[in-house]
Amino acid sequence: MALTKDKKHEVVKEVAEALGSSKMTVVAKYQGTTVKAIQQLRRDARGNGTKVQVVKNRLVRKALDSVDNLKDVDTSQLTGQLLYAFNMEDEVAPAQVLAAFAKTNPSIEFVGAITAEGKFIAADEVKALAQLPSKDNLIAQVIATLASPLNDVTNGLSGNLHALLDGIEAKASN
Repeated sequence: MALTKDKKHEVVKEVAEALGSSKMTVVAKYQGTTVKAIQQLRRDARGNGTKVQVVKNRLVRKALDSVDNLKDVDTSQLTGQLLYAFNMEDEVAPAQVLAAFAKTNPSIEFVGAITAEGKFIAADEVKALAQLPSKDNLIAQVIATLASPLNDVTNGLSGNLHALLDGIEAKASN
């Protein structure tokens, strides 16, 4: 069913808002993917704050032109049947969701991504981003690394204190 002119303006406005507030928008081909699979992808993506949307490329180009910092994005890769994954909180989450979904649905293929700064990054770079741990995991790893020397000192001191107490107890029992 064709969209009316008013509905197209609504879609452009909605996509422009999503593009403007998204930290990263991942673009992927979905040709050959069933509607049921796309619906499952949308449900899976909602879990980490990612919104997956299928939009005509022409409307996405208009939306990009209406966002100030995205006017200069290279749109030459936006051809064919594409879906767009937006996330307002995490740069890596949309790539991770699509990569995880692509393991069971190989018809999903990365095209690239649009950053919040207005750059289009290649599919290879998006695949590399998808391999990164989540933001929460990275924070936990940094905290563990920072706390490690403190834990080592504490363990070392407690070991020496236990040895000292054992020595005192041995002398006291003699």
